[in-house]
Amino acid sequence: MKLNRWVYAFAGVVTLLLAGLVYAWSVLSMPLAAYFTEWTKAQMSLTFTICMMFFCFGCMAGGMTAGKLNVKIHVRLSGALFFAGFFIAGRANSPAVLYLGYGALCGFASGFVYNAVLSTMSGWFPDKQGLISGILLMGFGISSFLVGKIYQAVTPSGEGVEAWRDSFFWFGVILAAVLFVCGCFFVRPDKESLAAMGVLAEDKKQGAEDEPCIDTKAMVRRPSFWLFFCWTIAMGGAGMALISQAGGIAKEAGPEQAAGTIATVVGLISIFNGLGRVFFGNLFDKRGRRVTMMAVGIGFGLSAAVLAAALGLKAFFLVVLGFGCCGFFYGGLNPSISAFVNASYGPTHYPVNFSVMNLNLLMASFGGTIAGMLFDASGSYMSTCLFMIGGGLVSLVFAGMIRKV
Repeated sequence: MKLNRWVYAFAGVVTLLLAGLVYAWSVLSMPLAAYFTEWTKAQMSLTFTICMMFFCFGCMAGGMTAGKLNVKIHVRLSGALFFAGFFIAGRANSPAVLYLGYGALCGFASGFVYNAVLSTMSGWFPDKQGLISGILLMGFGISSFLVGKIYQAVTPSGEGVEAWRDSFFWFGVILAAVLFVCGCFFVRPDKESLAAMGVLAEDKKQGAEDEPCIDTKAMVRRPSFWLFFCWTIAMGGAGMALISQAGGIAKEAGPEQAAGTIATVVGLISIFNGLGRVFFGNLFDKRGRRVTMMAVGIGFGLSAAVLAAALGLKAFFLVVLGFGCCGFFYGGLNPSISAFVNASYGPTHYPVNFSVMNLNLLMASFGGTIAGMLFDASGSYMSTCLFMIGGGLVSLVFAGMIRKV
C-alpha cells in the first residue's frame, strides 16, 4: 500500500533521530570518564573517531547494496547491529572493547541506515532535495540533545558507578525495536507513484529530462568533487572537534555549573544543528551551492571565535551563544552534501556517489581525536576553539575555488 510521501518522511525522521545518538558521545562518555579515571582524553576521543570512520564504512556498504537488498532489511539489520554494539560497549573494561562495540558496530549501523534513509527519501522528493535532506537530518541532528537529557537523567556518574552499563543495554534494545517497526514504512518510489503526486510532471516542466546521470568513476574525475570533498573535511573536522569536546569546553568556561546544566547547554548544539539543517537545506534549493557553503564556513568560524572568547573571559553565557551558533552553522554541512550530490551528479547513482562523498568522515573524524590531543598537550580547550576557527577559514578557500560542477 502506497502512503503519502510525508508519512515516509516522518518514518525517516524517527529512524535518523535514533541513529543519530552516536553523535551524543560527549555526553554519553562522561560517566565512562568518571568510572575509568585512568583513561586519557585522547583515548576517550578515539572512540568517537572510530565511530565516525565506521559510519563511513556503513554508509558505503549501504550504497553498494542499495539495489540488491530490500530497504526494509537495511533498516532492520541496522537495528540488530545497534543492539550488538551497545551490548558489547556496555560490558567494556578496556578501550579496545569500547572501540569495538560503540566505535565499530554502532558506527557501522548508523552509516548503514543513514544511506538507506536518505537515498530512499530523496527519491520521493525530487522536487525538494535540499529541504527533504534538511528535514531528515534535523532528526539526526537533534538526537544528541534528546538522548543526552534522557541519559543524564537515568545515568548517575562517578568513580565506581556502573549505571552507564544498563543505559547502554537499554539503548540497544530500544533501537532494535523501533527500527524494526520503522522498517515497515520504507518503500522505494516508482514512476507511477511520483506521477500520481504530480512530482514528475512538475519536474519535467523544470527540465528534469535533462537531469545529470553521472556515475562514480566520472564523478571522482571532476575537480568539483575534490574541492567539495575537501570543504567537507575542513568543516567536518571542525565540527567533530566541537561535538567530541563540547562538555569539556562548557566545564572549563563554567566550572561551577552543575552536570545537568552542562548537558542542557551541550544539547543546544544538537537543537540548533537540527534547525540549521532545515534552514541551509532550503537555502541550497533557493540560493544554490556557493552561497550556502560560504555562509556555513563564515558563520561557523565566527561562532568558534565566540567560544574562544567565552574561555578567555570565563563567561558561561558566551558558551551558550557559541554552542547555539556553532550548531546552527555546522548544521549546513550534511544537507549540503546530500543536495550537492543529487543535484550535481543525478539520482541514478546517488546511493554510491553519496557514500563516496561521505568518506570525508574518514579524515574529518580525526578532528575529535586531534582536539583531545591538543587538550592533553595544553590543558585547555582554547586550542580546540582555535582549531575550529581554522577549519572554518580553510573551508572558505575550497568553497571559493569551485567554479563549476
